[in-house]
Amino acid sequence: MSFLTFEAFLKSLQPHSLLDADRTSNDFITLDLSIHNPELKAVNVSSSDDLEHFIWKHIKTNTAKIAYGGYLEKRGIYQRSTYFNQQNPEEERNIHLGMDLWIEAHTPIYAPLNGTIHSFKNNTNHGDYGPTIILKHHIEGLEFYTLYGHLSLASIQDLEVGVEVTQGDQIATLGTAEVNGDYPPHLHFQIIKDIQDFSGDYPGVSNQLDLAFYKDNCPDPNLLLKLS
Repeated sequence: MSFLTFEAFLKSLQPHSLLDADRTSNDFITLDLSIHNPELKAVNVSSSDDLEHFIWKHIKTNTAKIAYGGYLEKRGIYQRSTYFNQQNPEEERNIHLGMDLWIEAHTPIYAPLNGTIHSFKNNTNHGDYGPTIILKHHIEGLEFYTLYGHLSLASIQDLEVGVEVTQGDQIATLGTAEVNGDYPPHLHFQIIKDIQDFSGDYPGVSNQLDLAFYKDNCPDPNLLLKLS
């Protein structure tokens, strides 16, 4: 299937909100965490506390409740961790492949579509996802996956691979910085066409060399979420 065909398919779906169904468009504000945002020059982005203060100031200043964005955003926040290969500029992974929803820890997360539990894992590298769930979807003859990162530890307890999930079911809650890879509380949501051989994990950040592949395999989540 071509990217454009899958893109059109995602646009045609009617998902349940990842958050409470009563959220309105006024609750959301876009957030730029790219290296091009001059406001971040004054922020110690290696500190989850400082970054959280910046994000919540942005949310409150815009009289919103949730900040979102980040797809294909080139970020400097990954330079704090060797997990992202910053020693080699050509291989440095700093281009974000999902959409982030920044909101309080313990916020419930809901399945946007029918699916099954494909896999789950606690990814404990510094700056990694922490507790993660991947759902497998088979809709209108098409198979694809959605990833939910930075969850609470309780979210992956007692899960079983293959269990069915119904659209609108609560599947998780958000974790704190202590368990989510040392980030301010947020959800990393990513769409994946081909999961390859991954289980409980999938790259959420790309380098420039591999970007063409990941851009095709992980299309813009907002095609499904329709937040803007």
